[in-house]
Amino acid sequence: MGRFLFVTPPLTGHVNPAVGVAAALTARGHEVAWAGQPQVIRRLAGDGADVFPCAVPRGLPQRDASLKGPAAFRFLWEEFLIPLAEAMAPGIHAAIARFRPQVVVADQQAIAGGLVADGLGLPWVTSATTSAELVDPLAGMPKVAAWLDDLLDGLRARIDGGPADPRMSPHGVLAFTTRELLGPAPLPKRVRLVGPSIGGRAPTGDFPWDWLDPALPTVFVTLGTANVDAAGDFLDAAARGLSRVAGIRTVVADPGGAVGQVGDTVLVVPRVPQMALLARVDAVVCHSGHNTVCESLWHGVPLVVAPIRDDQPIVAGQVVEAGAGVRLRFGRAKPDRIATAVTKVLDDPAYRSAAEKVGASFREAGGAATAADHLEALLG
Repeated sequence: MGRFLFVTPPLTGHVNPAVGVAAALTARGHEVAWAGQPQVIRRLAGDGADVFPCAVPRGLPQRDASLKGPAAFRFLWEEFLIPLAEAMAPGIHAAIARFRPQVVVADQQAIAGGLVADGLGLPWVTSATTSAELVDPLAGMPKVAAWLDDLLDGLRARIDGGPADPRMSPHGVLAFTTRELLGPAPLPKRVRLVGPSIGGRAPTGDFPWDWLDPALPTVFVTLGTANVDAAGDFLDAAARGLSRVAGIRTVVADPGGAVGQVGDTVLVVPRVPQMALLARVDAVVCHSGHNTVCESLWHGVPLVVAPIRDDQPIVAGQVVEAGAGVRLRFGRAKPDRIATAVTKVLDDPAYRSAAEKVGASFREAGGAATAADHLEALLG
């Protein structure tokens, strides 16, 4: 049996897919450990997860939601990914020395994982929780690419990292999507489209299930866990707009407490057991985060997507191209526009049919089990 070390950033959407793969490996008798933030990993993978703690920089700045394009890209690397990598590197070195993994699975945003494993000569695989960087996003921007190469070279020198690109392991890239959502974009041969990794997650608390009415369509509104700074106005607009739509129930996930009472047909809660809830809803309104999109489509649920930043516009475009939803401009998503978009995806069965088609492709791809197959192949 093998030993696998998962290296993840302190971001729920990046830990969740790894949890399913780790559970599949554990079920096959392998040993699994984690390098990252214990409180985040154990909340998602369970209290029994074996976690080697990694530091997180103090005072990571919150990015202004207005940052777009090159400015947002520069912020992501200079203010988040590079400082996070430097902070995590000592913990990753310690985890490898103590756990002695045969394979390292490094999230695409935990770049120290790939660099440290590469520097030590260990087989490692990239966990790509979004499809945005499965192809080179800087191919048409040579100056930006050169700037990033210099940034990574400096990081390598400081953490004893190897020469490989930490975002795209030469040993393989696990991409949690399928062609039905990704579309026809050409991919490097080392990319494996395994489908979403669903399952293996710890229970996430109670929910007032009796509030749902099986006779009425239910709409779920969420902007994920990483967008609290930008969420308030949109969530409030969605709650108010959907409260005016007759014959539906709406659940709003509002971790920041931005939404007030808007009527008996809208339930506002700080958090939800998302996978269990998605099995009982008829439409999802979201920021087009890759995990939320894939989890919704897994259940055949059509979407209204309002991307905010990062990879979200790319994923939103994939949803629309697949016919599984409609897109709104986040900054212009007023109550009436949100209500109209939701009514459209609820009333037109073509959206549900397209969502179900993508979901079927996800299940056929195998998800966590297929990812585990690829990882086992590296044991030699």
